[in-house]
Amino acid sequence: MNAADKPTPQTEPHVMQTYGRVPIALSHGQGCWVWDTAGRKYLDGLGGIAVNTLGHAHPKLVPALQDQVAKLIHTSNYYFVPLQEQLAARLCEMSGLSRVFFCNSGLEANEAALKIARKFGHDKGIDKPEVVVYERAFHGRSIATLSATGNPKIQAGFGPLVEGFVRVPLNDVAALEEVARTHPNVTAVFLEVIQGEGGINPATVDYLRAVRRICDANDWLLMLDEVQCGMGRTGKWFAHQWADIKPDVMPLAKGLGSGVPVGAVVCGPRAAEVFGPGNHGTTFGGNPLAMRAGVETIRIMEEDRLLDSVASVGAALKDGLARELAGVDGVVDIRGQGLMLGIELDRPCGALLGQAAEAGLLLSVTADRVIRLVPPLILTADEAAQIVALLCPLIKDFLATPTP
Repeated sequence: MNAADKPTPQTEPHVMQTYGRVPIALSHGQGCWVWDTAGRKYLDGLGGIAVNTLGHAHPKLVPALQDQVAKLIHTSNYYFVPLQEQLAARLCEMSGLSRVFFCNSGLEANEAALKIARKFGHDKGIDKPEVVVYERAFHGRSIATLSATGNPKIQAGFGPLVEGFVRVPLNDVAALEEVARTHPNVTAVFLEVIQGEGGINPATVDYLRAVRRICDANDWLLMLDEVQCGMGRTGKWFAHQWADIKPDVMPLAKGLGSGVPVGAVVCGPRAAEVFGPGNHGTTFGGNPLAMRAGVETIRIMEEDRLLDSVASVGAALKDGLARELAGVDGVVDIRGQGLMLGIELDRPCGALLGQAAEAGLLLSVTADRVIRLVPPLILTADEAAQIVALLCPLIKDFLATPTP
């Protein structure tokens, strides 16, 4: 890659420098592959950060979106949007829940969930409702979702944070039971079924069932953030379905629109009527283009049996990584489910982003030491094997290099 081909802050004088970019610019894609402006090809192991469910330029999705753009992109929520009801009905059918609010992103979906939790408490006569949140959680970067997030590094500089959160460790039932005994103002528990930005940390099946039980016993809402781990990423429509439970509130986003921005809050009976007219709203949320993207994403996933594929290809990818990295000093853990996998190393490994890109593989590093793989759900077994072949030598070389 020539230096002239690499975007730098100097070549982006009008863009706020809020991202530590890998110095490539992507121009187009096909399936699980993308090309940069210099013509180099990459295997996409990141999927737009778990967004591009159907990969790039999917032959069934593209014409559907073109058709919708030629009809209506946006109308506003002053009017009925038939595609909203169509997508909401499918999400309720898939989840067993009852009503949906549409927005534009995971952050917005999580903000709406927090508002539901507070109003649920106020409706019960609690003046200062509290929400249980988790260490290493990530729910967004607005002031409220940042306050719910469990990462002091990204909270730094943005205080005072919003009050009303009680933080506990993940998978610690005793800690949650202690909150139930000592915090009478709690109205909800808010957790990611698999923590994404926190390092691909799954909540165990037993823990999820215990949280459901504790919420029921204390009249709390169970709010499961499925923004990153939902929409088929683990091999079921929603990651909590592996535990055979249902939440009261479920924020979704990322993969729901296969790249078109869309968010949703799916609610069960205990939360579905908390909001009334005027309690919440959005200008762009639920627009016809985003709704068509959601409807078509689900349709194509079903037609192509992607849930089965995610389960089998994800297992093959995880097994391949485990096989090639077995006994390698510095590999702490390989965890996750389906096509949401993390490889934890014993040291910060942000340098691997650029090294992997140079080798033709896109990925991310989260929580400083965890390599995150969240490729498109159309990933094939052969492409999974190529990820293993590209990534594992890089990890071995990285770990064999003495740290400064």
